[in-house]
Amino acid sequence: MPPPFESSVFVNCPFDEEYAPILQALAFCIVYLGFHPRFAPENADNAATRLDRIAELIRGSKYGIHDLSRCKSRTVDEYARMNMPFELGLDHACRRFGPIPLTSKRILIFEHTRYDYQRALSDISGWDIRAHGGDHEKAVRHLRTWLIAEAGAVPVGAALIQGKYIAFQEWYWERELAVGSSEEDIREYPTTELIRAMHEWKEAGEPV
Repeated sequence: MPPPFESSVFVNCPFDEEYAPILQALAFCIVYLGFHPRFAPENADNAATRLDRIAELIRGSKYGIHDLSRCKSRTVDEYARMNMPFELGLDHACRRFGPIPLTSKRILIFEHTRYDYQRALSDISGWDIRAHGGDHEKAVRHLRTWLIAEAGAVPVGAALIQGKYIAFQEWYWERELAVGSSEEDIREYPTTELIRAMHEWKEAGEPV
């Protein structure tokens, strides 16, 4: 069964190796504060189109985090990546035109550098937009503050969350190595598996 609407956080972000430190730190922050991160890769129903799977996750999540930091092309002839702003549009449409409880949805937007969005998506001026500069610790600080303000999360400090994240990583790597995984295996395991381990670690009393 999917987690409840009220505690689900849809995360719309890149899934490449370079972005992984931010993605994993955000996921941990969400789990540690008592919520459930929802990602497109978690729904592996091949009978449904990717867009249908994403729409289902957006509709089932009260909170949405949308990282627009990769919407700008970096090299000549490279196309800008439009998936993230498109999914932001879907989330906003759910909140703007959907029935209750979709009207209660809350949205946080990340960008790499402050005011980048004004060059490509100026219509969202005035929204809650935070720059992380590619730094996972800064992203966690912003997310922690937002979840406390918008979702009523327990107001623990950002430094505590960062420390707990380091403790989880040590526990997770030790556990996986002990059952025969190689370091390369662990790095390649899907995000959904890592998030499941985060929940297991927290439910087990945060073992060290």
